[in-house]
Amino acid sequence: MTRGRTGTLIIIGGHEDKGDDPLILKEVVSRIGDGKLVVATVASALPDEMWEDYQRVFRRLGVKHLFRLDVESHEDAYSDGKRRILEDADGVFFTGGDQLKITSLIGASPICERLREIYHEGGVICGTSAGASVMTDTMLVGGGKEESARIGSMVRMAPGLALVSDMLIDQHFAERGRIGRLLGAVAQNPRLLGIGIDENTAIVLTGGRRFRVIGEGAVYVINAWDMTYSNLTDEAEDRALSMFGTRLDILSQGDTYDLSTRRPNGHPAAEMEAAD
Repeated sequence: MTRGRTGTLIIIGGHEDKGDDPLILKEVVSRIGDGKLVVATVASALPDEMWEDYQRVFRRLGVKHLFRLDVESHEDAYSDGKRRILEDADGVFFTGGDQLKITSLIGASPICERLREIYHEGGVICGTSAGASVMTDTMLVGGGKEESARIGSMVRMAPGLALVSDMLIDQHFAERGRIGRLLGAVAQNPRLLGIGIDENTAIVLTGGRRFRVIGEGAVYVINAWDMTYSNLTDEAEDRALSMFGTRLDILSQGDTYDLSTRRPNGHPAAEMEAAD
């Protein structure tokens, strides 16, 4: 794989198709080419089963150099053997599970530094579900309810792996009714772009500047840069949240989003599918 400056992030909303024509995983494979892909099962409570699933599908899609990274303790993340797994890697794929397991086990470790090297040398870092949330400098880890955002609702955030900054990622978005909690999180941190990704849907972020949507669902982008008012600090707890001047863009397959201007661009899905 030819490498340039700053690589590609493939951020998946979870439950991506692994059947006969898995569009998102085919995108991962196309960017790896003949290179080395490492599947990181760090987040999973069932890492062996998770590895078997992804090993089967990636082998079927033609990945020849496929390896597994599992880390069971923070001390484990400092071992030379674990870091060697990432030597010469062209891509790393984080499975789902618990995003706090990822950051608590590999954060500030040689493995984490190697991930950043791979990305900034032009490699591909992918993550699904919990593996998606962990990509940003600030990550959502829980809280919120399947209803309108409310003041005092406990939306929990923590530092992520910081492969990309100034955004929050939420996954399983429409399926789990998470717009309320993402709005609440953005109200608390208006500088952050809130990005909600449906299942079997992904954003492909190249060069750290623009992403493209692939998959069958939608991507919801909440931009509070021009927010004129919020009642976050004015009302009692459990009141419904007010936010004025907040922009919501909804993107589907083929659409792109410019992170520098915070503006979307429409591209018919049929054009992208024809190109494939």
